[in-house]
Amino acid sequence: MFLDNWLFVGLLVIVAAGIPALALLIARMIAPRKPNPEKLDTYECGMETVGDTWVQFKTQYYVYALVFLIFDVEIIFLYPWAVAFDRLDLLGVIAGVLFIFLLGDGLVYAWRKGALTWN
Repeated sequence: MFLDNWLFVGLLVIVAAGIPALALLIARMIAPRKPNPEKLDTYECGMETVGDTWVQFKTQYYVYALVFLIFDVEIIFLYPWAVAFDRLDLLGVIAGVLFIFLLGDGLVYAWRKGALTWN
């Protein structure tokens, strides 16, 4: 019985690794191979680049977007808690309040670090 469960897990791992490997192999076999200078040229919105192509972006944009994404996803986790709030026991209410407290703590931390200021 125990060995049967591990046999199933092993078979699942083999299938999970085999399907993408097979898809990549088939794609490599049927992909067209006709390189020419036009295909190997740099493509940027259909136009030749003007100026330096290695422009440094401010990381503040990425940090701001990541903070928004993190809080947005965490707020989605609160929706089922709010729907079932009247049927929760004390432990469920405490867990939700603790989660909200940790969200607020993370918001204060990001605010103090300057991640939410836009310069």
